[in-house]
Amino acid sequence: MIIHRRALLGATAGLLAAPSVLRAQGNAAWAARYQELVFAIIPSENASGVTERYGPFIDYLSRRLGTKVTLRIANDYAAVIEGQRSGNVHIASYGPSSFARALMTGAQITAFAIETNLDGTKGYYSVFYVKKDSPYQRVEDLRGKNLGLVDPNSTSGNNVPRFALNKMNIKPEDFFGRVVYTGSHENAVIALNQGTVEMCANWWNDEQESNLLRMARKGMVKAEDFRIIFKSEQIVNSPMAYLNALPDDLKTAIRSAVLELATTDKRAFEAIYEGKQGPLVAVDNAAYDPIIELNRFVDNLRRRG
Repeated sequence: MIIHRRALLGATAGLLAAPSVLRAQGNAAWAARYQELVFAIIPSENASGVTERYGPFIDYLSRRLGTKVTLRIANDYAAVIEGQRSGNVHIASYGPSSFARALMTGAQITAFAIETNLDGTKGYYSVFYVKKDSPYQRVEDLRGKNLGLVDPNSTSGNNVPRFALNKMNIKPEDFFGRVVYTGSHENAVIALNQGTVEMCANWWNDEQESNLLRMARKGMVKAEDFRIIFKSEQIVNSPMAYLNALPDDLKTAIRSAVLELATTDKRAFEAIYEGKQGPLVAVDNAAYDPIIELNRFVDNLRRRG
């Protein structure tokens, strides 16, 4: 359904430089105006988890750019979208659907980096989890039960699940007892674990990495307590995007710093991905055209009720 063409990362030769050196290399034109840059991320996990995962990266980005970079952890996906629409968020880490939604609602932004998997592919999946000891073998077995989704702007946590359910001739609000938006991927699994819902949507890369495995590594749940009863077709991976209005030399500096992260500051890179993903590589907005189509399809489903 949503398979992105491969993008190759060109060779770069950026060196980690002190702020004073960076300013001396021509950044003074924008440094006075952008004494602080805001980096926002959609809430895929609890706030402390995001801070631990992205803190070293924010420090690295501050050093590379020679200006303060502040991490903003949004309450929901829409807050990141609105932050970039208003120009208050300079750089953002999105999910595919939330990035597409930002474009659809007029945000003047450009995707410049995409996550990769260890095998070099640039896609992941949406899955439906149930408790391992539950009787459910197919989605159709859950009529009248509760479904946990993530956020209306989540790709693997809402839009792809709704697309898949439509192909099964299932209208979620009619078929399930309740459809609950949990706010994050972690919260969706917690709701399933606690029995608030009988099935939840989540992201899954492969047998080696998923939100569930990340939660298990943090001691939040036991991965073996859950099983997958549905897996989608591959979805294009998540992007980072910056404001089009930023000066060209600043955008170049941001892009170079991010694309060189895996080699220039391996500790910061490993803090984010824990050795479970490959380096960030270049991407553009066109890669998310299929996700815009997906969003429109789901929007039409909602309008039809």
